[in-house]
Parts: sequence; structure tokens; C-alpha cells
Amino acid sequence: MRKLKSLFVATLTWAASSQKLGIHLIRVAILIIFVWIGGLKFWNYEAEGIVPFVANSPFMSFFYAENAPEYKEYKLKEGEFDPAKHQWHETNRTYVFSRGLGILIMTIGILTFLGIFSPKLGLAGAGLAIIMTLGTLSFLVTTPEVWVPDLGSGEHGFPLLSGAGRLVIKDTAILAGAIVVLADSAKGVLNQIKKTV
Repeated sequence: MRKLKSLFVATLTWAASSQKLGIHLIRVAILIIFVWIGGLKFWNYEAEGIVPFVANSPFMSFFYAENAPEYKEYKLKEGEFDPAKHQWHETNRTYVFSRGLGILIMTIGILTFLGIFSPKLGLAGAGLAIIMTLGTLSFLVTTPEVWVPDLGSGEHGFPLLSGAGRLVIKDTAILAGAIVVLADSAKGVLNQIKKTV
């Protein structure tokens, strides 16, 4: 029984001391997610897929040439190519905006990760990650496609998330992680300031 208690206490001691490792793993997770998703923004299918979110957002719709809900006529399935619809997306600035967004997302991921080595860079990255995830979560209010549509089954609307909605709601975990990383980076910056005073 004592050995079991001793093992339990040792496990708790290790778990209690692993906070810094956990924070660094959050940084690595944000790096992987942001660089991967940001990189995908250079592919047409991904650029076309974010159109409903951007077109309906009061914060981002001005990046596009066309107004919502015109995009509904030009939706493409992932991997589908239609020359007329592709041309509409070219005119709409779908691809240009997506590539710019991709660069921003990848930059945020890299800055957040670099917080392991530089608290100031980590602070900037985490702050930007928080702003970005709040923007993404705003799609739950602005984008009709995040809720199951009324197609006759009787199951539709809030709280029934569509595939797009389930994708968006996951950003609550990224937001929480970014806040933890922001706090850790802020502590690091404060420690640097105290050393210079």
C-alpha cells in the first residue's frame, strides 16, 4: 500500500512539474495547426471553401469584390473544377485574399512557437492568435452555413452545427491555448523587464 501511495505521489509530483512542458506543447500544436491550415490557403479548394465565412463577415467581406449571398451560385465541391465558377472566384479575389490570409496565419503560428525562445515574439504571436480565433468564432453568428439547414427533416438551426460549424467551434480550444501561452509569454517579458530595472 505504501509503495502504491508513493508511486501515486511521484506521479502527481511529475504532473505538477510538467506545466512548462504543456505550455510549450501548446505552442507546438498552434505552430502545426496554423502552418498547415495557412499553407492550405494557397490551394484553390481551400480558398473556395472559406468564401461563405468571409463573404458574410462584417469584418472581412470588404476583401471580396462580390457581395453575399451571390457566392452560393458559384460553390464548388472540394476537388471540383468548373471554368466559369473558377473565373468568378478570380474576379471575386477569392484566391488572392486566401493566400494573404494564409501568410498571416502561418506568421502567427511561427511567432507563437518562437515564444519558447523569445517571450516578446511569443507575446505578439499569442495576442494575434487570440484576435484571429475570436474572428473565426464570430462566424458562428455571421455565417448561415454553420447551422444545419432546414431541408425537411425537422432537425435544423441552433444548436445543430453543420460540418462548417463543427470546424469553427474547435477554435474555442485554440483560443484557450493561446490565452495560456499569452500569460506565459507575458510572465517572460515581465521577468526581462525586472532584470533591466
